Amino acid sequence: MGASRAARAAQQAVNDGFAMVPGVFDGAELDGIARDLAGASLQRSRAGARHLLAVPAIAALARDPRLTAVAAEVLGSDPVAFGATLFDKSSEANWLVVWHQDTALPLVERRDVAGWGPWSTKGGITYAHAPASALSQVVALRVHLDASTDDNGPLRVLLGTHELGVLTDAQIHAAARRIDPVTCTVGRGGLLIMRPLLVHASSKVVSSAARRVLHFEYAASRVFEHGVHLRAA
Repeated sequence: MGASRAARAAQQAVNDGFAMVPGVFDGAELDGIARDLAGASLQRSRAGARHLLAVPAIAALARDPRLTAVAAEVLGSDPVAFGATLFDKSSEANWLVVWHQDTALPLVERRDVAGWGPWSTKGGITYAHAPASALSQVVALRVHLDASTDDNGPLRVLLGTHELGVLTDAQIHAAARRIDPVTCTVGRGGLLIMRPLLVHASSKVVSSAARRVLHFEYAASRVFEHGVHLRAA
């Protein structure tokens, strides 16, 4: 991806909360990624697999300049990769996600400071729901291993909601009634950029087409305010 293309996509993500970039990865690269995932020892759930930065090929992909250049443009600094998740939706593993924001971050340790929490531990990793000041320093990049179509549970987003801060459930439901959703159909090899506070959802698959997405998360720094340390790769 050229510098100007990355800059344009990043600026759209800053303004709208998301952007879609077609044709970032070619078929041969995607086939290789799929083989690497198939050969890795993954702890899978119904929705896919988490903590994939432990897989060398996925960690290398997180450092790919086509991704890091976009993340750097959005964040305004060298990005720190801290998460990689495979979302694997199909007619056999079918699920929906209601309207929500992504507000939980993995942290090195618990620190009882204002704005952070509730806290939890999952798989031995400490998580906390973060304040908007921290989440504004985070961006997610989604690499589409399959085409995301109207029929296979695409991401739907509420434009501009990333600027509203951390919302309550009632505020999210009100936004969903007030704002017409945008359906993010992205071709195979395309990239979707999104801010974590953007309200989003996805429906179930209604066709035989699978939808596999690699979801990478980057932060502007390993350390947030009040000395809260991000757990990064």
